[in-house]
Amino acid sequence: MSDIEFRGVTKTYPDGTTAVTRLDLRIESGSFTVFVGPSGCGKTTSMRMINRMIAPTSGTITVAGEDISAADPVRLRLGMGYVIQSGGLLPHRTVLDNVATVPILRGKSRRAARADALEVLDRVGLDRALARRYPAQLSGGQQQRVGVARALAADPPILLMDEPFSAVDPVVREELQAEMRRLQSELRKTIVFVTHDIDEAIRLGDRIAVFAPGGVLQQYDAPQTVLAQPATDFVAGFAGRDRGYRGLSFRAANGVVPHELRTATAEQVRELRLEPGEWVLVVDAAGHPLGWVDVTGVEGVRAGHALADCMAAGGSLFTPGGDLRQALDAAISSPSGIGVAVDDSGAAIGGLLATEVIEQLARQRADEDAERNRHFFDHEGG
Repeated sequence: MSDIEFRGVTKTYPDGTTAVTRLDLRIESGSFTVFVGPSGCGKTTSMRMINRMIAPTSGTITVAGEDISAADPVRLRLGMGYVIQSGGLLPHRTVLDNVATVPILRGKSRRAARADALEVLDRVGLDRALARRYPAQLSGGQQQRVGVARALAADPPILLMDEPFSAVDPVVREELQAEMRRLQSELRKTIVFVTHDIDEAIRLGDRIAVFAPGGVLQQYDAPQTVLAQPATDFVAGFAGRDRGYRGLSFRAANGVVPHELRTATAEQVRELRLEPGEWVLVVDAAGHPLGWVDVTGVEGVRAGHALADCMAAGGSLFTPGGDLRQALDAAISSPSGIGVAVDDSGAAIGGLLATEVIEQLARQRADEDAERNRHFFDHEGG
């Protein structure tokens, strides 16, 4: 067990600044908890108190039921993985030796630690060919993966992550978030992750702790609850005005059935004669979507007319197992108003209509209301 508990924890600095105010919080063993809030709200301070990098002014923090104030700080930190922005790698050590650092400090031989480090590189999706490189020879995303690998190398039960993905570009950030979800599904560590990005918190967390300035905990709940039922005006404002739309990511879209789509290859498009309001999805030989064609600005699609002149952006794609947010986004981002559903190979299999996504949402809510009413009357009757 590696649960973490804060009991009445406050941190006040010598200048009188209070970073954390009477924090009561229990983090379940094996859960992924995200501390989120604006700059200066105490989220990083709270996380750093877990491994005693910062000492609380008052209150108690326990790990697996043991008061950490009585623990040796070095031993405590060696038993926890720690990841920061840009990986925090040692620049004069190779990737392999960076990853092997903590196992060696804990007494493992260099040979054994390096052998284990190669396996950890595999686990985080890094090519072993990078093992002999130095941090400066890596991309930002690769450095972050090495940072995660180093934190995992000693197989710690607890992983602390301080805004680890904030310094990379959005595409790499999404890849790293997906990697963290995959790793957590395999390893089930107790993870405390700090971010100022509510979308990142929603994607990653089993539970979200929302902090306000002064380190006052506003809400500690599952992400869908934070979006649907914000506990305070501060949480509602921080979650954003589109929190209802983002909440669709927690609803399955398996009840939305794709319609047949009219498709054509780039060669076939040149022979089409389309009426106003007609759209055709252009696909390659394997059925992968390339974009949409209509008659805007031309009288039909003339043979020999440059395809790029008629092609509209394709919009987002809906992939197997997607949620209602992805389904609705595919429909409303498409120039035709029809979202494109694709199979595992990326080939188009049908079209989605926004109205039918909304109808699916209405059916789910009706079912939920019926279930709540049934439980209520069962309870009252009992």
